[in-house]
Amino acid sequence: MKNVLIIGAGGVSQVTTWKCAMLPEVFKEITLASRTKSKCDAIAALLPRPIRTAQVDADNVDEMVALIYQVKPDLVINLALPYQDLSIMDACLATGVDYLDTANYEPPDTAKFEYSWQWAYQDRFKEKGIMALLGSGFDPGVTSVMTMYALKHYFDEIHNLDIIDCNAGSHGLPFATNFNPEINIREVTAKGRYYENGQWIETDPLSVKQEFEMPEELGKLNIYLMYHEELESLAKFVPGLKRARFWMSFSDNYLKHLEVLGNVGMTGIEPIEFQGQQIIPLQFLKALLPDPASLGPRTKGKTCIGVMVEGVKDGKPRKYYIYNICDHQECYAEVKSQAISYTTGVPAMIGAKLMLSGKWQGKGVFNMEQLDPDPFIDDLNQFGLPIKEVFLEGF
Repeated sequence: MKNVLIIGAGGVSQVTTWKCAMLPEVFKEITLASRTKSKCDAIAALLPRPIRTAQVDADNVDEMVALIYQVKPDLVINLALPYQDLSIMDACLATGVDYLDTANYEPPDTAKFEYSWQWAYQDRFKEKGIMALLGSGFDPGVTSVMTMYALKHYFDEIHNLDIIDCNAGSHGLPFATNFNPEINIREVTAKGRYYENGQWIETDPLSVKQEFEMPEELGKLNIYLMYHEELESLAKFVPGLKRARFWMSFSDNYLKHLEVLGNVGMTGIEPIEFQGQQIIPLQFLKALLPDPASLGPRTKGKTCIGVMVEGVKDGKPRKYYIYNICDHQECYAEVKSQAISYTTGVPAMIGAKLMLSGKWQGKGVFNMEQLDPDPFIDDLNQFGLPIKEVFLEGF
């Protein structure tokens, strides 16, 4: 039985904390900390057993170090903003405590996915004898585990990967984002990029689209080529990979609102002068938009996230699809959150569980692709995100 410190008090944190609280045999003590302690207290009030809460500025390494020494956790679960990854990693390094996150570091002034900043901690974490697990969400996270599960069990080589993230749910509002608006809009408005034959090919934002028919009669959606951080780690850790792409679905309504907001400058991340103060338009827009955590009661429908895999086995071509379907209303009934938060929050708990139980161990900085996929897949099936497989060609 272990002690964990969870940083952040948004929708994902609510799910992860709730799921951890349901496993007292693994997570003996839980402390939830955020800049705003009242948010932590609100989550704590929902849970099936008592947890501790605390206030901390995750940007402040000294504050983080002091809290870690006070709580004495075996693992820090970082569910704060991606801007804060490095300061939390610094605090873990200073205190000798293992680290886990769900999204790679992004500099506040540049919308950019890149693992270089966190991979640079490899030697220091290894010398300290501690482990950092990067990207234990769904995408990144589960999609990488799905890929390595396919490679382990069905392929000698994987040549082509398409990660396809569809949300067929609806919250009924004119415009809202399903996770942190600032991170969501930065991600969507960035240039697309995919990996092919050892090169990175860049596209204009949302300029490449296709129609995807989801399984289980969920219907067809337009999916758009984007860049996502797991492409970088997959290109590094999947031998023989020739092409890797990431696709996400968006409604016409969402894209039209986003276009208008962009046209009037509301999605900008450069500071502007307003009434004698410096403000960042996107952060102001975030304050106006609905809190994603508030969407749970009104969101209906399902998500469908998976990986289309093409490669060879015994010299013969194969094609395989592995995916998960998650129902928004079922998630809300269980943990008072919609499926977007659920599909990230559950894998964060599973990654933590595997680290604390010793099934995933190591010294240094690790991406999900570097670890045995089987225990993670087993836990997905057990804790609310069961995988499904379609054997398409060559089996």
